[in-house]
Amino acid sequence: MTTDQQTRKATITTPADREIHVERTFDAPRDEVFAAMTNPDLIPDWWGPHGTTTVVDKMDARSGGDWRYVVKNSDGTETGFRGAYREVTAPERIVQTFEWEGMPGHVSVDTATSVFHTAEERDGMLGSGMEGGMNETYERFDAVLACA
Repeated sequence: MTTDQQTRKATITTPADREIHVERTFDAPRDEVFAAMTNPDLIPDWWGPHGTTTVVDKMDARSGGDWRYVVKNSDGTETGFRGAYREVTAPERIVQTFEWEGMPGHVSVDTATSVFHTAEERDGMLGSGMEGGMNETYERFDAVLACA
């Protein structure tokens, strides 16, 4: 990993009381970024913080499809994440729902902006360590893109 990849972080803002906006630039053509984000064989190579292993339980990356990943932590615990693809337009846009199974029923809608049902849910996500885990995930994604 290059020094640039190690220091590149996502910019996170909260433009409205129920939104988290994330902006991150990757050093790759957008069709390669899109392909890596929608290829179930590559998800385990980059999805999740350092020290975790991700298993793709299901992934149907098309409008109307759904997904579920299980993240295995170094201490042996597992946690699931799932959602549905609302819109998939290659190589421009993915709109999907996101739900951590540890808090069932709290579902966000993600594009580059995550929209939550309430400000409390948004603040809970921000307080969960989301930013650190997301930046580690993006570092891993950089490494996958560098090999593409």
